[in-house]
Amino acid sequence: MNADISKPDEGAIFTVTQLCREFDVTPRALRFYESKGLLHPSRQDTRRRFGNRDRARLALILRGKRFGFSLAEIGELLDLYDTGDSQVTQLTRTIETAEQRLSEMRRQREELELGIAELQEQIKLVRSILDEKTASG
Repeated sequence: MNADISKPDEGAIFTVTQLCREFDVTPRALRFYESKGLLHPSRQDTRRRFGNRDRARLALILRGKRFGFSLAEIGELLDLYDTGDSQVTQLTRTIETAEQRLSEMRRQREELELGIAELQEQIKLVRSILDEKTASG
């Protein structure tokens, strides 16, 4: 994701098309995040209008997904923004959640490395059996 969450203009309004282009997501994804309460666009007739806050939230949602956070975890962290304590609770919880996820990712990496090593050994074994059979055949 190369989208920047900086605020280009305090009163900026973004359409579905603009956000989809900027973040490489589908309109369906935006509707899904809205249905989960993660985005809160305003309505103008039947059209959704997203402000800077939704744009920033979308960037954080996508980053959280890339890191493997569940939508529930992402929603919890986003909701903590409004606790009124200068984001101390949100930042503290973000660190805790991120450290847990990092630990899980490291565990998964270790399992993958073990699986890769085992698979390489199996390939080597099967290759040697095949070589024997084709050499004697």
